[in-house]
Amino acid sequence: MRGMTIRRAPRARDFFRKSTNNLHYMHIERSAPTFLIALVTLSACSGSPPRAGSSPPIASDEVASRIRQVEAGLLPLNTIAGRPLPTMPLEERMRLFNVPGVSIAVVNNGAIEWAKGYGVADAESGRPVDTATLFQAASISKPVAAIGALRLVEQGRLALDEDVNARLTSWRVPASAHARGEKVTLRRIITHNAGLTVHGFRGYVQGEEVPTVRQVLNGSPPANSAPVVIDTQPGSLQRYSGGGVTVAQLLMSDVTGEPFPRLMEDLVLRPAEMVHSTYEQPLPATLAHNAATAHRRDGTPVAGKWHTYPEQAAAGLWTTPSDLARLMIAVQGWSGGAEGGVISPVMAREMLTPQGGSYGLGFGLGGEGESRMFTHGGSNMGFRAMFIGFIETGQGAVVMTNGDMGDALLQEIVRSISRVYGWQQFKTTEKKIVSIDPATLQSFTGQYRIESSGGGPVLTVSRADGNLQAKLPNWLSVRTLYPSAPNQFFMLESGAELMFERDGTEQAGAVVLSGGGPPTRAIRVE
Repeated sequence: MRGMTIRRAPRARDFFRKSTNNLHYMHIERSAPTFLIALVTLSACSGSPPRAGSSPPIASDEVASRIRQVEAGLLPLNTIAGRPLPTMPLEERMRLFNVPGVSIAVVNNGAIEWAKGYGVADAESGRPVDTATLFQAASISKPVAAIGALRLVEQGRLALDEDVNARLTSWRVPASAHARGEKVTLRRIITHNAGLTVHGFRGYVQGEEVPTVRQVLNGSPPANSAPVVIDTQPGSLQRYSGGGVTVAQLLMSDVTGEPFPRLMEDLVLRPAEMVHSTYEQPLPATLAHNAATAHRRDGTPVAGKWHTYPEQAAAGLWTTPSDLARLMIAVQGWSGGAEGGVISPVMAREMLTPQGGSYGLGFGLGGEGESRMFTHGGSNMGFRAMFIGFIETGQGAVVMTNGDMGDALLQEIVRSISRVYGWQQFKTTEKKIVSIDPATLQSFTGQYRIESSGGGPVLTVSRADGNLQAKLPNWLSVRTLYPSAPNQFFMLESGAELMFERDGTEQAGAVVLSGGGPPTRAIRVE
């Protein structure tokens, strides 16, 4: 295959207005082969995925160089001013985080520029990850399901702003004094503003009895989650609710009379050419051979390989980064004016407009100007995933992993992609360090128990190579602490900071940990 040159389109909107070969019209056989070499580089002028029976194109030298830079350039959240970037190789970080497999698709100039699999889909068998390996998308299922709901709105079968009880037939949102005259609507559900409970779901181990959707919503056996009810006034608080999205799942099935997986196949997956995707739960045996196994923090497989999620709209999508990247490109096109898609340009732009908070209609939103983006993360047992698309520039990436420690790895991969592709988001934060004398450093060493009603874990602070180091029992490795003030330290790997408190003695009596949540205090015990 001949190499190719990739040129940046000035704006995604212009690209999609001019394109006559829109992604959602391309025919791709469902039996598209699994590529053993796990590397696909796609034409920037058509955005078309490989045809069944074809070989993947060979990457141009320019694209191959960018792939190598991404693979070798994983970055921590923080860097130190005046020092070289502490880049890290992907393979090494996968080992550190006990993540057996990773799959990546990168979108550039309105096309999938490259996609590649790394590591293994199953730690026991050693089966390799390729670009057709299925991963659980977890909560990325939600915005994909929202697109299906918006299509039903445009067909007149649903309405964004009416009470969902008006069209639910097999179950009803229970009445609640918390409603105070406000309605639970589809718009509020998919923007997480409907006042409904249940943040997320833990799924069901293979062999466990799986509840119906109505049992999930009622919190009745064999459901392992609480009932979905109104506990705050609808419209008053943006609060993430997988329970609410499960109400939307039932609503979509009730108004169409179709099982949710088949409905989503017709509404979104097939029209958007998501050729390896399904909402079927449990995963059919015909697809299981190509699915990644979920792995725990220590890298061991989850019992039964993965959990089953009857909450399909909230957590049940099986897919690949390339399929999600195709949907990303389609959304960028629709919002830029491409007609004939799953939803209209008007609806796509509404979907990508903030709805009184950080969410649009299904996607999280962020950034400004040409850095405006639509995003979502996903976290199921043993799976972690991230979807990032830029509305204006035709860029983005999808990263999926089959390990419980995939969150940290995802962030490092995204920062590497951001640096290589010149994104204005997801950059490292440069911090200055100060000098602290050895005696002061020594005064901070010791063991500190985190305050908790049940007796929290012990944080150990020690000295090594002239630096302080910290370790909690659930951390995979010791973390070096860098001083930003005489009693304040930060870590490169995360947004965590530690501030030591003195109690009038030579040694620190407590330490406050902050970053990523409410501050946590730990008291010296040794």
